[in-house]
Amino acid sequence: MKIALLSIGDELLCGETVDTNAAQIAARLYDCGLEVNRQMTVGDQPTAIADALAALANDHATIIATGGLGPTSDDVTAEAAATATGDSLVRNEAAHAHLVAFLRSRGREPFPQNEKQAFLPSRATVIPNPTGTACGFRTLLGSCHLYVLPGVPSEMRPMVEKSVIPAVRERAGQPMLLRTRVLTVFGISEAQVGQLLSDLALDGIRIAYCVQFPLIQVRLRLTASPESGAAALDTAAEMVRSRLGDAIVAEDHDTMETVVARLLDERGLNVDVAESCSGGLLAKHLTDISGSSSYMLAGVVAYANDAKSRLLGVPAELIERHGAVSEEVASAMAEGVRRTVASDLALAVTGIAGPTGGTDDKPVGTVFLSLCDHNGCRVRELHLSGSREQVRVATTYHALDWLRRHLLASDAGDRGRSRP
Repeated sequence: MKIALLSIGDELLCGETVDTNAAQIAARLYDCGLEVNRQMTVGDQPTAIADALAALANDHATIIATGGLGPTSDDVTAEAAATATGDSLVRNEAAHAHLVAFLRSRGREPFPQNEKQAFLPSRATVIPNPTGTACGFRTLLGSCHLYVLPGVPSEMRPMVEKSVIPAVRERAGQPMLLRTRVLTVFGISEAQVGQLLSDLALDGIRIAYCVQFPLIQVRLRLTASPESGAAALDTAAEMVRSRLGDAIVAEDHDTMETVVARLLDERGLNVDVAESCSGGLLAKHLTDISGSSSYMLAGVVAYANDAKSRLLGVPAELIERHGAVSEEVASAMAEGVRRTVASDLALAVTGIAGPTGGTDDKPVGTVFLSLCDHNGCRVRELHLSGSREQVRVATTYHALDWLRRHLLASDAGDRGRSRP
């Protein structure tokens, strides 16, 4: 079954709103063994919407459209669908009853503008909306089944789950199972990953690459019957692991953060962080995981030099002699926060995120990391590129990855420079 998604709204074309609906619907369909063949976005113009629907209906069995069912003048999707199907636009009594009941349940009466939400193509069947005023609808466009839903994500999601997915699955019969394995990579470039995997013979398995800076996802996809496919994907994943080694930081639904959290919990260790250029981003990533209070003790953002001295005990003369961005200060920051909080491990970050502040000796992107434990502190120097935000994000992931490697192996981090 060929499925198309149509996202409707000027705000999507103008970049004012990110289209999360298409991604969520596609992912949910994929979970059910159904692939989206095409995705299109149009603005709030009746002719453009009707033309898009007609074009998609020519070679798709199903269209799922979102957006343009609200009460305002730019909500014209129902009108456009009626034009595309050759129907008249009429008041749907079921949609009208829902509209009135929904508003009255919240102590409100419909405005005259709300009434337009009850006008649907004459042959349409209502799709219930449990969380909003606008019902969706289902109709035929030639032989293509058209499902039209509100664009509000919190309204769209339950309607897809309760009404659209069951109907599409029933028409599709027994779909093939779409299996996916995801291996997340950090520390090597997309080109390097592609080169390392270029000659893999993965019979029947598609390999795709997705960059989510600064991570790269290697996605292995297999279409198989429900009874088969897992073993083939396991074999393919092992082949990828053999090529990429410890650059693989997480698999499937795991992330770098969940892996680090699990390793800390398994080893019964805790950590705190001292940050300058990353501005608290490292602490955020460590605490994004529920239950992080079991291993994350404290995070200190000491941005100014005086704060490094007052909060972390970094000697002012050390900053004066070596500069705030230096291995000596990074080490002192890690030692200071570990001493203050009495943690097992401490990570410190100091650097120049840019776009200003760089010098010939220390250009923008120069970053020092320090990892401190009972054996002392080690320091790593990084030279990163990109925007200010990219430098901050890459710095954070380098710190997380160093912590991950340290937890995996007692001698991890030996390439850093040990300091007493």
